[in-house]
Amino acid sequence: MQTNKTNEIPIMSAQSNHCFSLLFVLSLLSVSPFTGESRPPFACDPRNGVTRNMVFCKANHPIHVRVSDLIGRLTLPEKIRLLVNNAAPVPRLGINGYEWWSEALHGVSNVGPGTRFGGAFPGATSFPQVITTAASFNASLWEEIGRVVSDEARAMYNGGVAGLTYWSPNVNIFRDPRWGRGQETPGEDPVVAGKYAASYVRGLQGNVGNRLKVAACCKHYTAYDLDNWNGVDRYHFNARVSKQDLEDTFDVPFKMCVMEGHVASVMCSYNQVNGKPTCADSDLLRNTIRGQWRLNGYIVSDCDSVGVYYDTQHYTSTPEEAAADAIKAGLDLDCGAFLAEHTEVAVQRGLLREPDVNLALANTITVQMRLGMFDGEPSAQPYGRLGPNDVCTPAHQELALQAARQGIVLLQNREHSLPLSNTRYRTVAVVGPNSDATITMIGNYAGVACGYTSPLQGIGRYVRTIHQPGCVDVACIGNQLFGAAIGAAQQADATVLIMGLDQSIEAEFKDRVGLLLPGRQQELVSRVALASRGPTILVLMSGGPVDVSFAKNDPRIAAILWAGYPGQAGGTAIADVLFGRTNPGGKLPMTWYPQSYLAKVPMTNMAMRASGRYPGRTYRFYKGPVVFPYGYGLSYTTFTHSLAQAPTEISVSLAGRHASQNTTLSSNAVRVTHANCDSLSLGVNIDVTNTGTMDGSHTLLVFSSPPVGKWTMHKQLVGFEKVHVVAGSKQRVQMHIHVCKHLSIVDQSGIRRIPMGEHNLHVGELKHSISLQATLGEIKL
Repeated sequence: MQTNKTNEIPIMSAQSNHCFSLLFVLSLLSVSPFTGESRPPFACDPRNGVTRNMVFCKANHPIHVRVSDLIGRLTLPEKIRLLVNNAAPVPRLGINGYEWWSEALHGVSNVGPGTRFGGAFPGATSFPQVITTAASFNASLWEEIGRVVSDEARAMYNGGVAGLTYWSPNVNIFRDPRWGRGQETPGEDPVVAGKYAASYVRGLQGNVGNRLKVAACCKHYTAYDLDNWNGVDRYHFNARVSKQDLEDTFDVPFKMCVMEGHVASVMCSYNQVNGKPTCADSDLLRNTIRGQWRLNGYIVSDCDSVGVYYDTQHYTSTPEEAAADAIKAGLDLDCGAFLAEHTEVAVQRGLLREPDVNLALANTITVQMRLGMFDGEPSAQPYGRLGPNDVCTPAHQELALQAARQGIVLLQNREHSLPLSNTRYRTVAVVGPNSDATITMIGNYAGVACGYTSPLQGIGRYVRTIHQPGCVDVACIGNQLFGAAIGAAQQADATVLIMGLDQSIEAEFKDRVGLLLPGRQQELVSRVALASRGPTILVLMSGGPVDVSFAKNDPRIAAILWAGYPGQAGGTAIADVLFGRTNPGGKLPMTWYPQSYLAKVPMTNMAMRASGRYPGRTYRFYKGPVVFPYGYGLSYTTFTHSLAQAPTEISVSLAGRHASQNTTLSSNAVRVTHANCDSLSLGVNIDVTNTGTMDGSHTLLVFSSPPVGKWTMHKQLVGFEKVHVVAGSKQRVQMHIHVCKHLSIVDQSGIRRIPMGEHNLHVGELKHSISLQATLGEIKL
């Protein structure tokens, strides 16, 4: 080869140039179009002559036919290495290894090994923590967040740095206020949790027939809400749950996630339920999730759960029995190595049959095919052109800001102290361990944010600030920084204290020991408020509730805001609320209990209902004192409700042969399974009037209480809607309340029934009664 000495560019013959061109084109096909890095080969590459004509690679064939063909080509050892999250490659069939474990709780996360940041993808949009977003009570927002997260996930997958299977959302019930992972959940109400699950999952998975944009996963099934409390951890905990509470509370979000959200996966939990590990319980997995709810997808274990119930819970005598029990119960994928290590011997010993393994693989491979992972060239598929320019876009970051604004809850506002005027209050002291927070704002199971605006930075865009942290960190052990904080409050026109918690106080495997502010935070708040020469505003960052009764009762504290963990744009959102650019409309998705409540409720007691001296849990069953109730939240304006239309009587007709059965009507309640539920939807129209002087978004919460009798439920949320109302105007909200789903209760045997008699709907100050009466339908023999 000759070279041009001047330009150092190779000079080739025509023949060598043709060969170079061909090699160059082929190399381009194996380079990511977005990162410029070499992309791993993909399954069913049309250039692979070995697999090109295999049925499993033919995208125009039915998926079940393709799945059967692929499984039929695998040896038993190959099959077993596909039962775990880091599935092994099968080179002879052109199949690469795949990491199933990725997370997207409130943005693409690098918690799981399936996703990494760097290069063309330095970060992703980090939305508020789920408990904060839940406070918006805005289902369309939840779905839109899911859509944005899946756009960014697909873009990162196309760039070779992420997978397509995301083990999110967490839809466990926030049963106990101490739970460190309550922040990950949509709160304590099962219907809201289920609605959140279905909405977020639809956003993640897309809505194109059977095809999946990404595959979501609702976790952790079931009755999992204790991590490490008082010497009891999640690996050893046996949750003793009544049939009533399982059906009425713990299973509700998962059922809605599967049946309404059509989620592609469910994860079983570490704990036992009534003496049996959830990942080895065929009644929970095979009979309920897949049988009754008709899951179209796979069931995965929480990481090392199978190993946990063998090694830690000693549920089986041998590891092979543990592996066999899991797969026969309905587990399809193991997050961990346990099934890869012990399944083959379990088959050899007759504890498990190869067809059982095939069934598990059919469920996982079906999901991969619905994702397009066996359809050849990824860039030619739907979403195949998403790339770095589709991550951290201005629109995505604006949505993160909107979500933070909608999730902030105004808990107190004495004498309309908020919003602050930046012409009256030109200098503001910004005090507290969370005053300049960044990473704290994104909570746990987060990734790398696109960027941050801290509260200090946000407030600084409106006024001049004097900043003093007051405490070294949220633990606030000492008072050595108090003096400077007090001095700042004395100099400023107003003071904003930004206090609360972080992941050192509440997190996975870290349940809280109390509900008060940590360390000497309360002292700092009180002393600064006493010294402040202007109004003092308390802003709380936390996932769980905080007993701030002292602040609520302190006349020197003008207002209290809860911001949860508000995500990457949290500082902007907090400032926008403080200075009135945003009118707060969030409502608490969990009850804020007093510290004294904890002495009455061990975390290990799973009972929801009050009994004797046991006070019960959540707003549905607890009637004792609270700091702030579930669904509470103020606005800078005022709203009134009026009932425009609602029925007063509903006939519940009995279906077919059940009309003649005495067991249908028990204690004047009709079994839901025996009622004609399809036609039992109530249309309720409510007019919401903004009687104040500021435009605002209002969260309409509709509660129902059952007829007087033995029913132990106090009330339950049956519908919610977010509506924006201009000052002085009125908006009509149409709501549909399904009798069988929303006006039913669960008896002690776990049977869902519709109580006959007078049900009361409550909307703020409004109350409306509806009488339900059973009628006999046509009897079919």
